[in-house]
Amino acid sequence: MSDPIRGILAMVLACTIWGLSSLFYAMLQHVPPGEVLAYRTMWSLVFFALVLALQRRGGAIVEAIGTPRRALLILASGLAIGCNWFGFIYSIHNGHALEASLGYYIFPLVAVALGRLVFGERMSGLQWLAILLAACAVGVLTVGLGVPPWIALALAVTFSIYGVFKKRLPAGPVVSVTCEMLLLTPIAIVWVALNGTGPDAATHLLLAASGPLTATPLILFSYAAKRVRLSTVGLVQYLNPTLQFLVATLIFLEPYTPWHAIAFPVIWVALALYSGASIAQDRSSRRAASRAARSGTIST
Repeated sequence: MSDPIRGILAMVLACTIWGLSSLFYAMLQHVPPGEVLAYRTMWSLVFFALVLALQRRGGAIVEAIGTPRRALLILASGLAIGCNWFGFIYSIHNGHALEASLGYYIFPLVAVALGRLVFGERMSGLQWLAILLAACAVGVLTVGLGVPPWIALALAVTFSIYGVFKKRLPAGPVVSVTCEMLLLTPIAIVWVALNGTGPDAATHLLLAASGPLTATPLILFSYAAKRVRLSTVGLVQYLNPTLQFLVATLIFLEPYTPWHAIAFPVIWVALALYSGASIAQDRSSRRAASRAARSGTIST
């Protein structure tokens, strides 16, 4: 089996785990979302630290948090992903899984807009149109339901902000997430000490499983990202919110109103435009790199 095929399979498995994770967190509805988040943080640290220990990469943690600036960046990124995780857990516990899926659908569009604002990244006309369509879809839901989809917006924005911080960190995904959990774990311990409900043994086992459930898809994603084109990664990632959408509507039986029936197809069209623009940019970059390589070969 070739490397690209293994990469695509790893990406599909990672997105499947993410997309079906709402079923797991639904089994923890009797535990407050803050407490689930605290245990998820602690058990993620345990699992990631074990992975790094087996790889004999423990020293990478010290190197990643080597300066106060890096430590602050890692803490900021950890707080961003912590807020994102809390929002997702809260949405599952309170019957908003459909809105959570919307958040992860619009995340790429929020991310590209944030990339334009923060890093000055260029955007094509199709990408601007995709963002406009996403804004229209959010407007439709706001008017139709009488309230903005705050959870979806919060999930998309916090995940996008997390991406901004991660882009500034030199460490790889596994090392950086381990460092994030390391810095957040003291907060999690204090939270459990002050607000813990004393879960039973069966619940503790479920909470412990949140560690590998968090770590495994990230490791698979990291493996895939090194072997698959960026445009392919972007397309396969939509499997995650699609599975979330199906779980919310077919298993949790959350209401799918006429306003949702308008907004979601608009989002899907926006994502199709965005994906088409991204694929075109990827092909253009590869052609430019190929021409540059040929020119270098000829000149030497």
